[in-house]
Amino acid sequence: MSYFQPLYSTEETEQFIAQHKLAFLYITMPNCSVCLSLQPQIERILTAYPLIQARTIDASKVTEIAGKFNVFTAPVLLLFVEGKEYIRQARIVHTEVFEQKVAHIYKNMVD
Repeated sequence: MSYFQPLYSTEETEQFIAQHKLAFLYITMPNCSVCLSLQPQIERILTAYPLIQARTIDASKVTEIAGKFNVFTAPVLLLFVEGKEYIRQARIVHTEVFEQKVAHIYKNMVD
C-alpha cells in the first residue's frame, strides 16, 4: 500500500491543507516515469517526519488542480505549513536538497 493516500477533488485538497498544520501534496500524471521512480524516495524521506500528512493527486483525473496550484509539469511536490506553501519542487527533484528543506521546516515547526 502506498504511503500517499489519493485526493479526488480540489475541494478535498483544500480541506486537507486547511485541516493539517503540515500538509504535503504529490501531484502526478499517469505514465510519468519520473513520478513513479521518485515517489518511493519521497515516501522514504517523509516517513522520518510523522507530523507531515501526505496525499497524492492525479492531475489527469483532477484537471482543475493544475490551475489551482499553477502546475505545468509532473511530478510536483508541495509542502504547506499552516495553509501556506513553503516548498515547491517540480519535475527533477534533488532528494537531498528536498530532505534538507523539509528537515529545516519540520525542526522549526515542531521544536
